[in-house]
Amino acid sequence: LGLAKRTKARILQASTSEVYGDPEIHPQEESYWGNVNPIGPRSCYDEGKRCAETLCFDYHRQHGVEIKVARIFNTYGPRMHPNDGRVVSNFIMQALRGEDITIYGDGSQTRSFCFVDDLVDGLIGLMNTDTGVTGPINLGNPGEFTIKELAELVIEMTGTSSKLVQKPLPQDDPRKRKPDITRARNTLGWEPQVKLRDGLEKTIAYFRELHAAG
Repeated sequence: LGLAKRTKARILQASTSEVYGDPEIHPQEESYWGNVNPIGPRSCYDEGKRCAETLCFDYHRQHGVEIKVARIFNTYGPRMHPNDGRVVSNFIMQALRGEDITIYGDGSQTRSFCFVDDLVDGLIGLMNTDTGVTGPINLGNPGEFTIKELAELVIEMTGTSSKLVQKPLPQDDPRKRKPDITRARNTLGWEPQVKLRDGLEKTIAYFRELHAAG
């Protein structure tokens, strides 16, 4: 932000849907302040992103820095790291290895999965807006799926014999996650185009090749 101030650069803050915490409203819109435990096991990430948004808006108000704040919901696609700990890559890699697929809780918690191409289009659209548009703007796919539905889809699409195994739900794990993208539609003319099955097909093909290469 200091560099952006000195060079009069436009700066993008890649924020996150995790600023909403375990939300008490659904779907989540940008005006919602969130429900975040400030001292829980997830708080370092959640509060770090919330603090980053605060700093962006302070620099914008005090120094006129041109900011663009995007709240990014779950994103997936080829070139993810196979061991990054994200649910899509975890499920696909477990399926390709023939391992049991790990679900935390009963799998009824929901997430919204945005294909990476759609996200990039949204970020470019946000950066191309005029100076009056600061965000925050939700960027995510409003299609909502349970974690169990995702696991079952991965099993079907990979043809694996993997079984679902349940483990305890981590503390403060959000029960629901779905973006309200009204602001993105109206401001950017943006909404995701890639369906989950189509995006998973490309992602599974990438991981299958990676797995085959050892």
